[in-house]
Amino acid sequence: MQENLLSLFKTKRFLPLFITQFLGAFNDNVFKNALVVLITYDVGVRAGWDPALLVLVAAGIFILPFFLFSAMAGQYADKLERSALIRKIKLVEIFLMAIASIGFFVSSLYLLMAVLFLMGTQSTFFGPIKYGILPDHLREEELIGGNGLIGMATFLAILLGTIAGGLLIMMDFGAEIICVMILTVSVLGYLSSHKIPVSNGLSPDLKINYNFMSETINIIGKARAKRPVFLSILGISWFWLYGATYLAQFPTFASEVLKSNEQVVTLLLCIFSVGIGVGSIICNRLVRGMVTARFVPLAALMMTAFSIDLYFASGNVITPSFAMAGDLFGAGEFLSEPANWRVVGDLFGIAVSGGIYIVPLYAIMQTSCKEEERSRIIAANNILNSLFMVMSALGAMVLMMMDFTLPEIFLVIAILNAFVALYICQLLPQDLIQSIIRTLLKTFYRVEILGLDNYRKAGRKTVIIANHTSYLDAMLLGAFLPDPLTYAINTHVAEKWWVRPAFAFFDLLPVDPTNPMATKTMIRAVESGRRCVIFPEGRITMTGALMKVYEGPGTISYLAGAPLLPIRIDGADRSPFSRLKGLIKRRMFPKITINIQEPVNFEVPGGMSARDRRGWIGRELYDVMSDVIFKSSNMERTLFHALIDAKKTHSGKHIVLEDVERAPLNYKKLILGSFVLGRKIAQRTARGERVGVMLPNTVGAVVVFFACI
Repeated sequence: MQENLLSLFKTKRFLPLFITQFLGAFNDNVFKNALVVLITYDVGVRAGWDPALLVLVAAGIFILPFFLFSAMAGQYADKLERSALIRKIKLVEIFLMAIASIGFFVSSLYLLMAVLFLMGTQSTFFGPIKYGILPDHLREEELIGGNGLIGMATFLAILLGTIAGGLLIMMDFGAEIICVMILTVSVLGYLSSHKIPVSNGLSPDLKINYNFMSETINIIGKARAKRPVFLSILGISWFWLYGATYLAQFPTFASEVLKSNEQVVTLLLCIFSVGIGVGSIICNRLVRGMVTARFVPLAALMMTAFSIDLYFASGNVITPSFAMAGDLFGAGEFLSEPANWRVVGDLFGIAVSGGIYIVPLYAIMQTSCKEEERSRIIAANNILNSLFMVMSALGAMVLMMMDFTLPEIFLVIAILNAFVALYICQLLPQDLIQSIIRTLLKTFYRVEILGLDNYRKAGRKTVIIANHTSYLDAMLLGAFLPDPLTYAINTHVAEKWWVRPAFAFFDLLPVDPTNPMATKTMIRAVESGRRCVIFPEGRITMTGALMKVYEGPGTISYLAGAPLLPIRIDGADRSPFSRLKGLIKRRMFPKITINIQEPVNFEVPGGMSARDRRGWIGRELYDVMSDVIFKSSNMERTLFHALIDAKKTHSGKHIVLEDVERAPLNYKKLILGSFVLGRKIAQRTARGERVGVMLPNTVGAVVVFFACI
C-alpha cells in the first residue's frame, strides 16, 4: 500500500535534499527581491537609472545563465557524483552571499548585479541535480509525491523570500538584517547538503563539451528523440510561461484592478503558493504514486476555466463602503466583501489545477529518459523553461503596448491555454476520458481499489483476468488501473455502431473466438508489452457466482511467458448494469471494490499433449478465480454476520429455505426465528457450553443452527 506522502520527510533519502532545495530557493528570492526594492526606491534612483528598466535588466541578468550554462551543468551532473557536486555548489553560495553582503553595505549596484548573475549561474548548476537525483533515491511510487513536495517547496520559498526580501530591506538596519539572513541560510543549506546520500553519475566517461551553443542543440535533440519526454518538457515550459504571467503581474493587478496595497499582493502570492502545494498533494492522492499523465488534460482544462472566470470576476471587484475614494485598501478590507472572494477562489483554483498539471510531467520526464542522460534532459527542460518565461514577459509587454488591461491579458493567456489543453486532449484522449469516468464512478459508486502493489509486481507484460459481474467491469478497470489497457473484444461486437467510437479512446483488440489464430494475436499483443484484459467467463454472470471459466487466458499467459493478474470486482453485480434482476436486491449506486490479488505464473508439467495441457490450464485457472473470490471475501465475520449481509444483498423477503412441508422461509423470518429460538436455548445452556443438535434435514434444523451461534 502507498505510504503517506509526509512519510518522505522521515527519510534521509529525501529530507536533506528538500531542506537544501528550500533554503537555496529562499535565499535566491530574498536576495532578488531585496535588490529589486533597492533599485526601485534607493540605489537605482540615486544612480539616475529608470527603476522599471533596471528591474527588467535584473530579471534578464538572473535568467541569462540558464541559457549559457544549462548544457554544461547537465553534463557535469551526469558525469560526477551528485551529492558532492551539491556540496560544492552550496559552498559557492556562501562565498556569493558574502560578496552580496559587501554590495549591500557599500550600495554598489554593479557589484550586486554581478552577484545576481552568479546566483543565477549557481541555480543553473543546481537545477539538473535537484530533479535528476530524485529517481536515484525514491521508489517509482514515491516519485510523484517527491516532485510534488519539491514543487511546493519552490513556490513556498518564492513566497517567503519575496516577503522577507521586500519588507526587511527598507527597515532600519534592513541591509544588515538581510546580510545576516542570507549568510545564515547559505550556511544552513551547505550543512544540510552533507546529509544527502551519494548518487554516482551514470556517465563517468562523458567528455564535457564547453561549446554551450552546440551542446544546447545536442541536449535539446536528445530530449526530442523521445516523444513523451519532449512533450513533458513542452508542457512544463508552458506552465512556467502561464504561471510567470500571473506572478509578474500580481503587484500591478492588486493596485490597478483590485485597488489594493502590498498586503493583497502578499495575499495573492500566498494563495498561489499554497494552491500549488495543495494541487501537488491532491495529484499524489489521485494517481496513488503511479507515474501517469491521466489527470493532465483535465487539469489544463480546469486552469482555463478558472482563468476565464477570473477575467469576469476582476470586473466585479467591490470597494468597501468605508474606504476613502482613491485609497488602496488592505487584505482585511479586500476580503470583507464577499464578491471579492471570487477572485481569491479563481486564483486558488488556477494554482491547484497547476499543481495537478505539472507534477506528473516532471515524473514522466525523469522516468522516460535514459538514466545516463537524465540530468542533461533536465538541463534541456531548464533552457526551454527560461525561454518560455522570457516569452511570457515579452508577450505581456506587447499586449500592454496595445493597451490591453491586465484582466484582458489574463483572458488572452486563458484562451491560449485552452488551445494547449485541447492539444493535450488530442494527444491523450484516453487519459482525459479515463479521468472523467474515474471521477464519475468514484462519486457515484465510491469505488475503492485495493492491492495496487500487486499490480506493480506483475510488471508491464501482463494478462489481467477478472470476474465478469456487470457492463461496468471494463470501464472500472480502465478508469482505476493506472496504465493504458488492451481489451480483447469479439469481432462481431466490435462491428456494432455503438462500439466504434470507443476505438478512438481505448485500445480494443478485435478477436474472433472461432478463429484458431485469435489466440496467437493475443499472445503477440502480450509479448509486445501490452497489458491485456480478458474475462475468463466470457459473459456476464447470470447467477452471481462464477460462470464456466475458459482456459484461453491461461493459455495466452503460459505461451507469452507473462503472469496472470487476478482481480475481483465486488459490488457491481448489485447495480442496475448487472444481469441479476430478480435474483438479488439491486441498488442504483452500490459501493464497488476492485481487489487486485498477487500475480500468478503457471508451471505446466512437462510431457503433456496440447489437449491435456489446455485441460490442466483450465482447471488451474478455475482454481485461481475461485481463490480470488475466497481471498477477497470478508473471512473475519461470523456465520451469523454473513447471514445478515446476505439479507442486505438479497432483501429480507428473498426466499432462502424450503423443505418437504412446502413452507418456504425468507431471510427476515430466518433471522427473526434465530433470535427468538436463541433466547430459549440461552436459558437452558451456559456461555461457551458445547451443544449437540439432532434434527432431521428440515427448515427447523437451519433455524436451530443459527440460533445456537
